[in-house]
Amino acid sequence: MGAFRQDPGAMDLTLTEDQRLIAATARELLASRNATAGARAMADDPTGYSAALWKEMVELGWTGLALPEEYGGVGGDFLDVCLLFEQLGYALVPSPLPATVACCALPIARFGTGAQKEEWLGAIARGAVMSHAPLPWDRPGEGPVARAADGGGFEIDGTARFVPYARAAEALLVAADLDGEPRAFLVDARSPGITLEPAGTVGLDRPHHVRFASVAVPDDHVLGAGTAAVDAISAYGAAAACAEMVGGAQRVLDLTIEYATGREQFGKPIGAFQAVQHHCADMAIDVLGSRFIAYEAIWRLSASREAAAEVSMAKAWTSEAYERVCALGHQVHGAIGFTWEHDLHLFSRHAMAAAPAFGDDDLHLDRLADRIGLP
Repeated sequence: MGAFRQDPGAMDLTLTEDQRLIAATARELLASRNATAGARAMADDPTGYSAALWKEMVELGWTGLALPEEYGGVGGDFLDVCLLFEQLGYALVPSPLPATVACCALPIARFGTGAQKEEWLGAIARGAVMSHAPLPWDRPGEGPVARAADGGGFEIDGTARFVPYARAAEALLVAADLDGEPRAFLVDARSPGITLEPAGTVGLDRPHHVRFASVAVPDDHVLGAGTAAVDAISAYGAAAACAEMVGGAQRVLDLTIEYATGREQFGKPIGAFQAVQHHCADMAIDVLGSRFIAYEAIWRLSASREAAAEVSMAKAWTSEAYERVCALGHQVHGAIGFTWEHDLHLFSRHAMAAAPAFGDDDLHLDRLADRIGLP
């Protein structure tokens, strides 16, 4: 299916015909299902997502879009599926798609053995929900720890915090410390020794803290490449989160422009006042900048290029920009934007929850400072 049209040395942000169709189909489906309103219904659902909508996504091939055809996929790439993530953000749909595909399927496709790909990628393409249990970026030295078991294989102990869709996951890709080196383990979510504790957050996706007590993992359930596989989980996850945030920021801008052109005060639309126009212009700049920087990182990951710096740039910038867009949207909307009946506050909650995912702006700015040699 291909990525953005490009020459070998530069990125071209022009979508291909197939990619335009992917984005348009996704937006049409989610709008027709009134998916944003459905997000409210998920507030009290322990799984955090609509099983009926997930089934439709699977039937449309979304779960296999970025996976190789030999494992039941469509043969697209990471950029293709990020167009879907952006539309999930635009409609504000809590969905296990990014966790399942970006954080689990793509690292398995890249670093897994043939047998691992056959088992796990095929299941994901058919609709299995999978989630990732990361090492905590804000608490170095904590998180799951693995050790070699006496009878062969490994055992995992410890707690993975804020695991998305853990309640619905059939399997977990667990990052755990093994003899001082982070490794990625494929774990059956129903294994003895796993317990879940709801993690209260401002977001809508209902994450859980996952506790491991001597959870057995077979030898053949470890991804190769050591630290590289764990880094890939974070890189794909951060870039996917950026795509979702771009979609959310675009929707807030659209909602704000619609409100500013329809709401009248002093005999004319409030969008005619210069202060409101400046707010909308600043929002548009942040949305466009976020789109460019996010898709630069996404494109590089899709093209298997070095992308660590671009991912950190995108995550740091997009997290802050999305929050700025929401804040200005509230300025324009006034009190109505904070009411339960209005959608705007839901996007603000999404922005606050997405900012620390896969590392906050401070972490990624520190990484960039290290890369350019700052003390």
